[in-house]
Amino acid sequence: MTALHVNYGLRAQESDGDERHVREVCEFLGVRCVCVAAPPAPVRGNLQAWARDVRYARALELSPSALIATGHTASDQAETVLYRLAASPGRRALLGMAPREGRLVRPLLRLTREQTAAHCVDRGLRWRDDSTNDSSRFARGRVRHGVLPALRAVHPAAEQNLLRSVEILQAESAVLDGVVEVALAGRRRIALTRLEELPAALARLVVIRLAEDAAGEPVAGVGGRLAELVALAGRGGSASLDVGAGTRAVVEYGVLRFTREAPVAAVPGAESLSVPGTVAFGSWSLRATLERAGATALADAGGEVGLLDADRMGSGPLTVRAWRAGDRMRPLGLGGSKTLADLFTDRRIPRAQRSSLPIVLSAGEIAWIPRVATAEPFRVRADTRRLAVLRAVPAGAGAGEPGPPLH
Repeated sequence: MTALHVNYGLRAQESDGDERHVREVCEFLGVRCVCVAAPPAPVRGNLQAWARDVRYARALELSPSALIATGHTASDQAETVLYRLAASPGRRALLGMAPREGRLVRPLLRLTREQTAAHCVDRGLRWRDDSTNDSSRFARGRVRHGVLPALRAVHPAAEQNLLRSVEILQAESAVLDGVVEVALAGRRRIALTRLEELPAALARLVVIRLAEDAAGEPVAGVGGRLAELVALAGRGGSASLDVGAGTRAVVEYGVLRFTREAPVAAVPGAESLSVPGTVAFGSWSLRATLERAGATALADAGGEVGLLDADRMGSGPLTVRAWRAGDRMRPLGLGGSKTLADLFTDRRIPRAQRSSLPIVLSAGEIAWIPRVATAEPFRVRADTRRLAVLRAVPAGAGAGEPGPPLH
């Protein structure tokens, strides 16, 4: 067992006193103690949320697999629920903190602050109080010293009734989560036609689940935007909607999914690919081999495979570059040229993926695009003697072994 204490240095000598106290208690109990100093606090933003994130990050660094126990009590639970109710609508506010979330456990969640204090008094244990808890600067302090006393004035058992309601709602929430899982059938997306068939309350829960899974955190108010999300289908093709928390709803060909927005990646620069040879293009790895027609073993090749007539290619290396506006090619079997924008739409390539696809050119003419098309001028014919075999492997996939070389 290890005790972690983070010294934020926000209360000068009081902060240092807290650290000394933790060290003394751990020494008395024979518990390993780790005390760390926090980085400088942010000038703006939620100071308490920042402090919590620093604390949890240090705990995760300390051990990659151990449980992380916090000292949250039932009194903290009541304050959390009241704060969330005031700050944002939805059932999540009423669910409070869970006794366990992954590796995070809260063993004191059924005990009030008064009960934990009495336990320490009975055993002669000293404790420290954070003086900022008495301040109205933070929302939690205003809830603790203003809202809760007002509720007790209405009914002396207000806090106990609130906590009992949380327990009931947590149990009922587990049932609702099961219903949502059935509706999604293990997928991270849903057809809008299917979403419209669901009862409105269940459809909202499905939207909330998808958005929060993508964001990794609550997305305030996303359930209330159900009508806006369904309306995206009317735009046709691809459409998107910013729903907050750095998260975007994306509808592609009638299917809704959510994605966490990330910084726009730079478009990869053009690369030269010798045949045979290999090259990296963005997150893709491309390999070209030269093989005899009929001697190619494509089983377990990995990634995407393209076959070109090597004798109809230019004499120099291939060029691999990103899509450019106005690009056209003559796709195999279509009997004419077509813009890549139209081809991407036909092949249902999401807009977010189009700029990262490798476009392979021979002597300036587009010859092959993985997952999209092979160009008619480079197709394999009955009289083809040599094949240029192109293997494009996206990040996370395994590259296959090259076929037998041509001697």
